[in-house]
Amino acid sequence: MTAAPQAALRWARTRRAGFLRVLRELVEIPTVSADPGHAGDVRRGAEWLARHLRRIGLPDVVIVDTAGHPVVRGAWRGAPHRPTLLVYGHYDVQPAGPPDAWRTPPFAARRRGDWVVGRGTSDNKGQLLAHLAAIEAYLRTSGALPVNVVCMLDGEEEIGSPHLPGVLARECRADLAVVSDTRMAGRGRPAIVTALRGSVTAELEVRGPPRALHSGTYGGAVHNPITALCALIGTLHDTDGAIAIPGFYRHVRELDPDERAAVAMAGPTDRAVLDRAGVTRGRGERGFTAFERTTVRPALDVHGITGGHQGPGNSSIIPPSATAKLGLRLVPDQRPDEIAAMLRRHVARQVPGGIRARLRITGRTPPVRTDPTHPAVDAAIRACERGYGATPVLVPSGGTIPAVGQLATTLGVETVLLGFALPGDGSHGPNERAHLPTLFRAADTCVWLLHELAAQDLATGDWFSASRTPATIAALELT
Repeated sequence: MTAAPQAALRWARTRRAGFLRVLRELVEIPTVSADPGHAGDVRRGAEWLARHLRRIGLPDVVIVDTAGHPVVRGAWRGAPHRPTLLVYGHYDVQPAGPPDAWRTPPFAARRRGDWVVGRGTSDNKGQLLAHLAAIEAYLRTSGALPVNVVCMLDGEEEIGSPHLPGVLARECRADLAVVSDTRMAGRGRPAIVTALRGSVTAELEVRGPPRALHSGTYGGAVHNPITALCALIGTLHDTDGAIAIPGFYRHVRELDPDERAAVAMAGPTDRAVLDRAGVTRGRGERGFTAFERTTVRPALDVHGITGGHQGPGNSSIIPPSATAKLGLRLVPDQRPDEIAAMLRRHVARQVPGGIRARLRITGRTPPVRTDPTHPAVDAAIRACERGYGATPVLVPSGGTIPAVGQLATTLGVETVLLGFALPGDGSHGPNERAHLPTLFRAADTCVWLLHELAAQDLATGDWFSASRTPATIAALELT
């Protein structure tokens, strides 16, 4: 049973320089899905991935066009009596942000010791390439995979994957999915995520006078939209840090004492969380630890504010409008549509006279729980033990991956959330990086995952080892 994975491992380990070269090539394509100016680059990234999937040996590769950015689908179905694994990843990235915040060009993929720095190295190009490296290793050495595999590489994850459900419905049938877009507990300490927060994103625009007014003439006599917007934002939380939208906590399940004790014992201290954030004092819902606030409790944040004069110097104006971008993180049992309606009603009640407000909901993603007792989790645990030499911890995550909920609703499959990013990778921020030794061992783990899934009978459901006890809940933030 182990001859094929051992051969694949030997092949992959002798070609790690090639893995780095491939990662560099993909990172150097600025696949920023949120910026219309990069639409051509996102297309170029899809074409690069399609060529790469063919090069590693997948016989069935297509670029699936959507009303937005394309999805790349590659498949190997040479094992008709074995189950089909869907490998999901995304090749789009966040905007780089201010260039002067980067020590090296964001799309240059520069190596610094054991790290490679560049936008997308960790989220998510490095992680998805670990799976592709494992697939290639099997096909180069054995000419076959242990299970059928369909790769779905999304070009719109960073903007909510709006067109993915239709592609999944048309292009894919699978028995199980694996997503590697989450974090490990630390170097050499793998983690399997058991819950993701959902999200509602919104844009709140406030309008006042029909044009910019001179503050010397009108200041103190008319509403300033920026001031009104700030006042509106101030109503979203109470003085204890809780979200003040009426009804918001209606479906938030409270942890029982044993659950809270387990999280408190295994999770990072508040000080550790704040130190990693680079701040000296925290803020949030009273009565909960920082780890609880970022994983098992909902949150509301302002991601950006624009309005009025933005250039150097001062401009004495009352602007005609101001806009804020809002993001709400939801926990299991909260419904995005219901939360969006609550937010809309709350804003309508708080708008002062003389001001007009428009709330536009820009995204909805439901929270997700995965089943830690699912047989595939057992296979992933064994793969991590072989690949990293350590039993993974099972943890909740505060992040949101739209595709995971879509996989459940569209395909009805369970998803294993097996991430290979490190807590200090800086995803979405400047100087994002990936730890090469961790990615190399991720590829090893992906080799073993394919083997472990084949070693158990996925098709009949008789493949779960009942003797396995679930891994201990532990902190994803631990280093």
